[in-house]
This record gives sequence, C-alpha cells and structure tokens, in this order.
Amino acid sequence: MNTPRHVIVVDLGYGDAGKGTIVDWLCATRPVSTVIRFNGGAQTAHNVVTPDGRHHTFAQFGSGTLHGVRTHLSRYMMVDPLALAAEAAHLAELGVAAPFELLTVDREALLTTPWHRAANRAREAARGDDRHGSCGMGVGETAAFALAHPDLAVRAGDTGSPAALARKLGALRDALTAELGPLDAPPVAAVAEAFRWFGAAVRLVPSSRQALSGPCVFEGAQGVLLDEWRGWHPYTTWSTTTFDNAETLLAEHGGGNAMRLGVVRTYTTRHGAGPLVTEDARLTAALPERHNGHGPWQGPWRAGHFDAVAHRYAVEVCGGVDALAVTHLDATERHELKMCLSYGTLDRIVPGERGDLAYQEKLTQTLSTATPVYTRLGDVGEVLDAPIAVTSHGPTWADKRQRSTTAA
Repeated sequence: MNTPRHVIVVDLGYGDAGKGTIVDWLCATRPVSTVIRFNGGAQTAHNVVTPDGRHHTFAQFGSGTLHGVRTHLSRYMMVDPLALAAEAAHLAELGVAAPFELLTVDREALLTTPWHRAANRAREAARGDDRHGSCGMGVGETAAFALAHPDLAVRAGDTGSPAALARKLGALRDALTAELGPLDAPPVAAVAEAFRWFGAAVRLVPSSRQALSGPCVFEGAQGVLLDEWRGWHPYTTWSTTTFDNAETLLAEHGGGNAMRLGVVRTYTTRHGAGPLVTEDARLTAALPERHNGHGPWQGPWRAGHFDAVAHRYAVEVCGGVDALAVTHLDATERHELKMCLSYGTLDRIVPGERGDLAYQEKLTQTLSTATPVYTRLGDVGEVLDAPIAVTSHGPTWADKRQRSTTAA
C-alpha cells in the first residue's frame, strides 16, 4: 500500500467495523514500530484472530501485539490498570513472552479506578429505559470526574508517589460516594497497591515523542458517529473519535505525515441505544457476532444495511479520509445487502458547530424518525468519495486484499 510514514485508523460508523483486524493486517504486512492508542480506554473491544486460530480481544494493548509490535498509550487514553493486567495475562497465554515490556504509557494519561466503574454502572442503571448504551467500564466517568475535579484526577504519573496516589484515590472515593452513595469497590489501600504495581511494571514516559521515532499505526477506539462532539447526543462516548488527537500528537512532535484510513463494514452496526436508521431485525439475526454480542451494560447488538448518509457525514466531520478499509466482504457472498443513499428527500446530514450539543441532539431526534431509501449495495468507495486501500473477507490478516491507491 502506497502510504506515508504513519497510518491513522478510524472507524467511520458506530464502532465495531474491524479496526483491530485492520491494525493487525498493517502490522503483519508493513514495517511498524509502535501502535499508538489515542482515545478511549478499557471499553475498547478489538477482536483479532490469527491464521493459526488464536483469538484476543484488544482493549488497551495495540492490535499489533501478537506480531511483537510495541504499544504506546498516549495522554488521550484513559488507562485501567486492573483491566490492563488481565489483558496482559491473556496475551501471555497466547505466547507473548513479556507483554508489559512492549508497553509505554504517557505520565499524563488518566487512570480509571473501580469507583469510576461502579459510578458509571450506578448512573446507567438509574436511567432505566433511557440508558445511553454505556459499556459500564467507567471510561466516561473518568473523563467527567477529571473535568469536574482536575486536581483530584488520578494520572499514570501519580503511581510513583504513594502519598499523592493514596490521597487522590481517597478523595475520588469520597466525592463519588457522597454523590451516589456506597459504591462496590475495594478498599483504597488495595487499589493503591495495585496501581503502584502497575506504575512499576510499565515504562512511564513524559510524551509520545519516542513512540513516534519509527513508523506508527494510530489505533482509534469506537467510531465517529459516537464522537463526543459529532455523534448523536446523548448516545455518544466521552472521547474524541476522529483523527484529531492523533494529528495533534504528530504536530507536537514533528512526527511527519500520516494516511487517514477510514474503516467501514459492508453493513452498518451499532451496540446499544441510539439511532440506527437502517436497522433490520432480519439482518441482525442473520449476521450474529461471534465475539461481540449482547452486553449487560452496552445493550443489544444491532445490524442494518449500509448507511451511506451517516458514513458520508462521518467523512465530512473528520475533514475527509485518504483511503478506506472495507470489512466483512464475505457477508456479501451469503446475504443480499442493500445501501441507503437518502432518508426520503434528505441525502446529507449537515454538520453543526463543534461543541453544539443542542444541535447534535436535534440530529438525534431527526434520525430517530428517518426512513431509509434503499438501492442495491454498490461501490462503497464511490459513495464515500475515497479510494479503497484494503478489503477484508474474513477475520484474520491473511483474509485481507490490498488495493493500489495513490493516497498521500
């Protein structure tokens, strides 16, 4: 693939389009020194299957780990040390000799704690039928607490100072329990001990500069249609899911240029509540996810036909893409898939000003009653006005087919 020095992989839908398997393919077929995670946290679920049948759901480690590629968790990540330890243990079972030796973490990265997770679940449960579709992992709670209490937010660098770490953890616990009541979480001392172990096990660094010394793949989490500012409010994530964070890191450290690679499926999916204009119950039943089904917090898995209107909106608010990765081409061989090019007379979702959540909520209301107009599934690259760089016909990197592209 004719690409610049780096590649930024972003999902142009509601997540689950196959970013992990595309990152896995990139790391298998081109020189990559580091996978850089630039948004989200432990709620990520990027499923990678190897040609020899091994499977891992990547959450915080980069999806190139099984190829020995290093991972850097940038300051935009919300790191869950307890979940990270469990993930490292599974990677070791799969043959990765020393997972933590492949990892660096920015000292400014926020840490997700058991109280964040418990508070997240308490709020979501209290919403009843109005749930937002949270993953229940505490990622949004981590971001919200840091905004409300910046001096108390626990960061990776705090793990090197036992007194500061214990003080912040205690203040965090007290603030959330005062607001929500008792939360199901371990004692502060136990959490502090586990977090100090995390700080000693990983290499903490002051920035992303060193990670950018070689060719990198930036691995995004979730999707543009769930973006905190551009998604259908309030059914969104507390994370910037566009190319913005990755390009900020590149600009800060003179890392060079990068290909903007947008990932879409041949059909559109989402997890949990929120608009999915092309949803089709028959398609949901016909195309179950082997590694990604109904979640007790996230809600049901939902599938619909390719929503070109929504994906064109995603491309527009991202500022364009250089190329596309189109996954699940094998589904077209078994099912009659369609494409939605308009919702009645509406064929373009007009972006609002960044940060105007009232406008995004109006879009949510509009899409909740929109009626799709279908045609047969056509050329995805043509309707999204971008060349297709790679197609995926199965779960492993060996099932990918590269296409020539002049994207720069």
